Amino acid sequence: MFFECSSLTNINLSNFDTNNVTNMEHMFSGCSSLTNINLSNFNTNNVTDMRYMFYCCSCLTNIDLSNFNTNNVTDMGGMFSGCSCLTNIDLSNFNTNNVTNMANMFSYCSSLTNIDLSNFNTNNVNNMGNMFSYCSSLTNINLSNFNTNNVINMYDMFSFCSSLKIENIITKNKRIFNQFKEDN
Repeated sequence: MFFECSSLTNINLSNFDTNNVTNMEHMFSGCSSLTNINLSNFNTNNVTDMRYMFYCCSCLTNIDLSNFNTNNVTDMGGMFSGCSCLTNIDLSNFNTNNVTNMANMFSYCSSLTNIDLSNFNTNNVNNMGNMFSYCSSLTNINLSNFNTNNVINMYDMFSFCSSLKIENIITKNKRIFNQFKEDN
């Protein structure tokens, strides 16, 4: 819908009716001048695809996703990839029970320093490839509830996370530690 609107700096979506929307793939992808976005009025109850929704929103510093209902979402691949100015993101209300793809979800979020994904249910995820790659400022990450039993691809999950140390990864999953060691 707003794909490659690279000069867009501000947008008012307060009157958008998204009740029947099922696909938000690439919705704001390439909106590289957009600095913040308020999606608190979005109804995402029926959305199944949020793939690359904010891809390359490189000036985005603030995003309110507190009212996002992600109960039916199956694909979050690349959702925030390339949001290089994003320093913080609160995903505590995200329900990821049905998500199968998280590949590149946070890749190239180079200003992101901490991320708490302890509420994420990853039981059905099969792809986490490059999930945090090039998050060069990331120092702490909470993946304490990550279940990687069904994950087929973890390739370069933590590649180029140059500020992240193994002792700052909170997890009970040895597979995640091993992948971090392999990538770094």
